[in-house]
Amino acid sequence: EMSIAGFKEVEYEVMRDANDNCIVVCNMENIDPVGVHTGDSIVVAPSQTLSDKDYQLLRTASLNIIRALKISGGCNVQFALDPESFQYYVIEVNPRVSRSSALASKATGYPIAKLAAKIALGYTLDEIENPVTKKTYACFEPSIDYVVTKIPRWPFDKFQNANRFLGTQMKATGEVMAIGRSFEESILKAVRSLELGTNHLQLNKLSDKSTEDLVEKLAKPTDERLFVVSELIRRDMDLRKIHDLTKIDFFFLEKIKNIVQNEKNILNSSFKEVNFENFKKWKRLGFSDAFLSKAWKVQETEIFSKRKDLGLIPVYKTVDTCAAEFEATTPYYYSTYEEEDEVQESSRQKIVVLGSGPIRIGQGIEFDYATVHAVKAIQDFGFDAIVINNNPETVSTDFSISDRLYFEPLTTEDVMHVVEKEKPMGVIVQFGGQTAINLASSLEERGVKILGMSLADIDRTEDRQKFENLLKKLDIAQPLGQTVTNKQDAIRVAEGLGYPVLVRPSYVLGGRAMEIVYSTSELDSYIDEAVEVNPNQPVLIDRYMIGLELEVDAICDGEEVLIPGIMEHIERAGVHSGDSIAVYPPQKIYPETKEKIIEITKKLCSELKVKGILNIQFVLHKGSIYVIEVNPRSSRTVPFLSKVTGVPMAKVATLCILGKTLIEQGYKAGYHPEPDFYSVKVPVFSFAKLTKVDTHLGPEMKSTGEVMGTDKTIAKALYKGLLASGMKLPTFGNLICTIADKDKEEVLPIVKRFHQIGFKIYATDGTAAFLEKHEITVRRLQKIELGSPNILDMIYAGKAHYILNTLTKGKAPTRDGFQIRRAAVERNIICLTSIDTAEALVNVLEAIAFQVEPLAKQKPTSGRQVEMPIYEK
Repeated sequence: EMSIAGFKEVEYEVMRDANDNCIVVCNMENIDPVGVHTGDSIVVAPSQTLSDKDYQLLRTASLNIIRALKISGGCNVQFALDPESFQYYVIEVNPRVSRSSALASKATGYPIAKLAAKIALGYTLDEIENPVTKKTYACFEPSIDYVVTKIPRWPFDKFQNANRFLGTQMKATGEVMAIGRSFEESILKAVRSLELGTNHLQLNKLSDKSTEDLVEKLAKPTDERLFVVSELIRRDMDLRKIHDLTKIDFFFLEKIKNIVQNEKNILNSSFKEVNFENFKKWKRLGFSDAFLSKAWKVQETEIFSKRKDLGLIPVYKTVDTCAAEFEATTPYYYSTYEEEDEVQESSRQKIVVLGSGPIRIGQGIEFDYATVHAVKAIQDFGFDAIVINNNPETVSTDFSISDRLYFEPLTTEDVMHVVEKEKPMGVIVQFGGQTAINLASSLEERGVKILGMSLADIDRTEDRQKFENLLKKLDIAQPLGQTVTNKQDAIRVAEGLGYPVLVRPSYVLGGRAMEIVYSTSELDSYIDEAVEVNPNQPVLIDRYMIGLELEVDAICDGEEVLIPGIMEHIERAGVHSGDSIAVYPPQKIYPETKEKIIEITKKLCSELKVKGILNIQFVLHKGSIYVIEVNPRSSRTVPFLSKVTGVPMAKVATLCILGKTLIEQGYKAGYHPEPDFYSVKVPVFSFAKLTKVDTHLGPEMKSTGEVMGTDKTIAKALYKGLLASGMKLPTFGNLICTIADKDKEEVLPIVKRFHQIGFKIYATDGTAAFLEKHEITVRRLQKIELGSPNILDMIYAGKAHYILNTLTKGKAPTRDGFQIRRAAVERNIICLTSIDTAEALVNVLEAIAFQVEPLAKQKPTSGRQVEMPIYEK
């Protein structure tokens, strides 16, 4: 096809009913030109750079398209517009609700999916009341008097070696949205919503790079492009050169230049001498207190106090679909530095629930599930629930869910303004993942009441030394380990504990930068490459214990403890819990082990004075139970456990936080009765979209989602779960084995079982020799560097059905194992890197395979009257 790369990418969200009434709900413009997937583009609504003629041209085309296709409901049309002429092309039409529909709904307040459902039931747009105004009808096109910016959230902080180039294959796992009265305010609010460790259009690591390096980085779009552009503008590069390299419209470049120019003015001023007019101008442009405090070298609290003294605090505007033409009834707000505040005063008792921000690896939709259930529980209790969140994909940011919704960044400054505006009884941080937990300390310092657990007790679970002391006090075993603040100490501690050891930075979610290290040289390179180790960023070193991992989510009302269930991980400790297949009820533990887990859970809940929910992870090593970690919040297993036990955990926990006991809610303390069926939670991975990422599973989380399978037998539940996760499960074919020496004995019975159900076994020389020694028929394959026929040839020829590949040493892209795992992923072949997963899979295959036995062991001697062995007693 003709290339349209570099054209403007513009989207229209359109609605049509059976009477052929059509409206445009919203139009959106991608800052990145055509060539970058719209899910990986920074998107602005409404469009900022289209002339009226451009806008009407594309609007008319999108209405003509939905009419020609006779679509009733919502439709998304994507256009490529030549910036030099009025020539345009249709990229695609989505005759359904899409990712952009969710963004358009949150950007305008117009509930596209809800109204599309009503149209499907036969209503017409002029019959459906607009739920925002309650006065107008759905046939009114929304108009918006603010700027909305969406920035994607990518997983590259997890995958340091991944290919960061953005193209036509989407790589983002989530997104944030921000609303402001100017483009500058909107984009700066969106940047600080991303939780990238920066609150401004500046990445420290780019400041050290040469201009030549940055120009080279700009030539191909990456996740850091916005920051690279602002860094080059900071270095006074001509906007025309940046435009030529990126094809980003001059309008946006000028706006970023305005931010950078004001940033320089801030750096040239001082906190003591700043005048009110400049202060107000910078806040209106979206500069955060955190940035100002860094620029002026004063505490953030000093800036906050000075603003309050000057009366320089934000007002809240309503998202109303009609640009204030009609009065809106929905309490859906965003902040800005203007004059009139549109929040209606309320004397009702209120509770603030903090959301979990953008979806990323380690913090997914599971936390939004808990947030929404917490909101419903607060409302049932008779209080108003206020949600603060910034993710347009979630249910919690639907204005019909909470009593009040604030679409704001989850930073101390932004949350504090809402708290001071609403004056709630307190803030709940248990359901917003690590994002909300990390805000607890700074909020409490400013006088906010944190409901549930006290900050001191949260810190006892998060701070390594305090956590060790806690477990010692309660006489609970934990893997031996120490905190180190320099490389020499790290090597000394690791050698003292004995390899392998587990190393990780303190305070992490999703196991970021966590690794199992087998030698001093590996530890040396880990510290050089993966983490900075210093007194402010300590590294934890634990003895790595091979064993069965178990997980518990417990609910406590301050006195009694309810344990809805214990989950058992199929993969042994060392594979991150988010990447493990979890089984409920547990299969492999004795009743006395279960009792021990229940006893430890009760002890921890009692000592930490938990009100709400607590997550504990255990490892069963040589018959003894050890506690690996305690999370003072809802975990990613809460939705799964709620569904399979019937206990609405987030709701029960919220009511405990509000003072209602478990008994008052109708629950008996102790371990909840187990059902007579099995359920499994199976992770889902996105490796195919992320090239150069090693698919080997370890202590750093890599999965982007999960599915559930339930049945009367464990094998059937697992079969459903594996199929639902997108795996194809051939019941015959070829198994390729390339096994590390340390794993060969353990893998042997698994390979035998594959062989017994009819699989042909292929292996490289070392593995083949071992299997032949144990009487398994093997076809040999060469190592990749020795030429054909090798494993890659079989994979590319489509002759590999399963691959069993355990890690030797090193994960460099040049190594055979890495190339095999990548090739398998790119051809959707199951590649098993964990022995435990392989065993679980062979159990499933045996359960669904036909049993083949010879009817007779000897030939009949005469006639037909032969007693076949199959009929023997």
